[in-house]
Amino acid sequence: MGAADVVPGVSGGTIAFISGIYEELIDSINKVDLSLFKTLKKNGLKAFWKQVNGNFLLALFLGIGISVVSLAKGISWLLINEPVLLWSFFFGLVVASILFVGKSIQKWNIATIIMLIIGTGVAYYITTLPPSENTDSLPFLFLSGALAICAMILPGISGAFILVLLGSYKVILDAVHEHNFKIIATVGLGAIFGLLSFARILKWMFKHYKDLTLAVLTGFILGSLNKIWPWKKILETKVFGDKIVTIKEESISPFAFEGDNQLVFAIVLAMVGFSLILLLEKLASKK
Repeated sequence: MGAADVVPGVSGGTIAFISGIYEELIDSINKVDLSLFKTLKKNGLKAFWKQVNGNFLLALFLGIGISVVSLAKGISWLLINEPVLLWSFFFGLVVASILFVGKSIQKWNIATIIMLIIGTGVAYYITTLPPSENTDSLPFLFLSGALAICAMILPGISGAFILVLLGSYKVILDAVHEHNFKIIATVGLGAIFGLLSFARILKWMFKHYKDLTLAVLTGFILGSLNKIWPWKKILETKVFGDKIVTIKEESISPFAFEGDNQLVFAIVLAMVGFSLILLLEKLASKK
């Protein structure tokens, strides 16, 4: 999940879903409320830890944190120097995720198809929005963290891509590289606020409208494919400080792409990404 969350266009929520931990993640987050402090005071630390599903959350968020810190610099380098190969890997991964999440829908009908179309349309529209100028305002970074974490736990909607749209992505990535704990803490507090709020909505949706919710999530993943299509033609760029940011781009055929001929390697990496999802599904079903 941490590796996926670093890339603007791939959702950690997708990884959570295909690895079979998504609903447990939502349920565990929903257990974080004021009653925990009552449990801690009355029954002690052991009961508190059990109520919050502490082992699960600790393992998960520790893995995400280590992955983000260790991979942020490497993925930033790949995004600049080998974008086609990086996006090809994630494209294969996300295509397999569509099949996996769609398969989880127990009953297809007119309502689920409509929700699938709506989810696809919303996600596609988000991928066409231009990025905003970078900003380091702390209240804005708090809001960015809250919105990004909501996207991060939605399969198909990338939290990192939301940060790009808001103009906060480079600021936060630089803060991680430079150990700017003021910015990291601000974004972290925003993320906690957004996570605790949004998880309650998701839990309610899964409880009352599970198939419709899954249809929307499948649509989100399907619509996000436009963003992670490996071969892009840049139509417009803009300079934000010392960084050149793509404002407008369009997906093109790999045969029309002006650059290194990496088609064979790209296809291989897409197949690796696709196969990785099948492997994760097998491991999750064994569990």
